[in-house]
Amino acid sequence: MGKKGVMRSIRESITQGWLRDSEEKNLPLTGHLEELRYRFIVVFVTIGGCFAALYPFSESLLTILIAPMQGVQLHMLAPAEAFIVHLKLSIFAAIVISIPMTFYQAWAFVAPGLYAREKKYVIPFVISATIFFGLGGYFAYKVMLPFGLKFLLGYGGAMIIPIISAANYVTFITRMILAFGAIFELPIIIVFLTKLGMVTPATLKVYRKYAIVGAFVVGAILTPPDVFSQILMAGPLIILYEMSIWVCHFLTKQNMEQTNDTTEETDN
Repeated sequence: MGKKGVMRSIRESITQGWLRDSEEKNLPLTGHLEELRYRFIVVFVTIGGCFAALYPFSESLLTILIAPMQGVQLHMLAPAEAFIVHLKLSIFAAIVISIPMTFYQAWAFVAPGLYAREKKYVIPFVISATIFFGLGGYFAYKVMLPFGLKFLLGYGGAMIIPIISAANYVTFITRMILAFGAIFELPIIIVFLTKLGMVTPATLKVYRKYAIVGAFVVGAILTPPDVFSQILMAGPLIILYEMSIWVCHFLTKQNMEQTNDTTEETDN
């Protein structure tokens, strides 16, 4: 399938989904926007509730996130910085804890435009997406951040003593954890699109070179402006893309076998 064919397939699938939704619910565009607004409200209320529950534990969260610094002390450079740090940590933790609800609300928004056989994937989607997000965050915390911080802090040698702002550090580490959690969702997205028949292994191979360039662009956007951090993020993203090609190949083969079995049963 060529590039134009892929884009046409995606557009037709989305359009047909929304047409089915409109026919079933008789919802105009304003109805869909109202539904989207409702989903956002649910997510924000969930995050707000988690924030209120987690704020008293922000000191413990800071202790956990300081671990990758390997003994380097953080400094407060402004009177309100400590308060801002605790605020950022609580918001970060609330977003992470709310991830299952966020994924469920995203699914609930698009579900009316799916066929009945596609809606059954809601629970596997929410569970697997949550697990992969957690794996991405854990990978960043336990592997990439200790290695990256050791390299970056040691780069100054004995001549430069690191004096790191607590607020800047918390922003850096939370952004990295959330970014790695997000990029680890790539296999889930590919599986979802494969199940809907929107992508094939051949499609992913055609777009491989664009994916590699895109990985470095994403790395540049989500990480600080240095090449090392960009590579730290782009590398796993490229590996995940290659893994997704194999997963897509397996699922495509599985879908073809199921289709053949269904055809044989119909003929009999």
